[in-house]
Amino acid sequence: MRIVVCDDEPLARERLVRIVKQSGHEVVAQVGTGAEAVDAVKLHQPELILLDIRMPEMDGVRCAQILGELEHPPAIIFVTAYDHYAIAAFKANAIGYLLKPANKDELIDALSKASNLNAAQLDGIRKLEDPMSRPPREHIAARTHRGVELINISDIYYFTADQKYVKVRHTNGIVLIDETLKELEEEFDDRLFRVHRNAIINLDFLDFLETIEGGRYQVRFKGTDETLAVSRRHLPALREKIQSM
Repeated sequence: MRIVVCDDEPLARERLVRIVKQSGHEVVAQVGTGAEAVDAVKLHQPELILLDIRMPEMDGVRCAQILGELEHPPAIIFVTAYDHYAIAAFKANAIGYLLKPANKDELIDALSKASNLNAAQLDGIRKLEDPMSRPPREHIAARTHRGVELINISDIYYFTADQKYVKVRHTNGIVLIDETLKELEEEFDDRLFRVHRNAIINLDFLDFLETIEGGRYQVRFKGTDETLAVSRRHLPALREKIQSM
C-alpha cells in the first residue's frame, strides 16, 4: 500500500515510517500537521493514512472529516496517545485505532487487515457521508483497562443507562461507554429495541417475554440467565414487535 504518515512528533513519526517500510509498504509522504496531511493526500492519493489526533491548528478528527469529503479518500488508522478519542475516531470511519507507543505487531496487523480490504469495502468504510444516511457501525468502542476495546454489535445483549454512562452487556462481559441510549437506538433502530426508559435490547438475543410477580413483565435472553424489566409504557410495542418477528 501507499501510505501517508502524519504525526507532529518527529520521533514518533520516524518510528511509524520505519515499521511501515519494514512491513513492505511504501511511505509516500510524512507530515507533521493535519493541513499538511490533507495536501499530501491530495497530491499522492494514498490508500491509507496513519494519523495522529492531538496536533496543533487542525486535529486528526477534523483532518479525517476533510479527507472523507474527497472523491477518493484514504482509509484511516489513528495512532494517538489518548484513548478518549476512540468514539469520535470511529464515527469518522477510521478502520483502526492504536495507542502510542504503537505496538509493532499491532500496527503490522492493522496494516495487513487494511491491505486485505478490497476497494469496495474501503469505499464503504472510509467515505464520510451525511450522518443521517451513514450506515450504522458494526462495533462499539469502549475504554477499558486494556485500552480501547471494540465490541461487535452482534455480541451485545443490551444497553442500560448507568448514571452518566451507558452499560454495555456483551458475550464477554460488561463495559461502559459515554454515548446515550437515544443515539444508539436511533443508529441501530433495526437491531435494538427499547423496553424501558433505561434499557434497549438487541433483538437478536431476545428469547421471550414473561410475566413475573405483581403483574410485571421482563425479557429473557438467549445464552444467559439475565433478565431485564419491561416498563408498561413500552410493553405494547414490544408485544407487537415480537409478533412480527
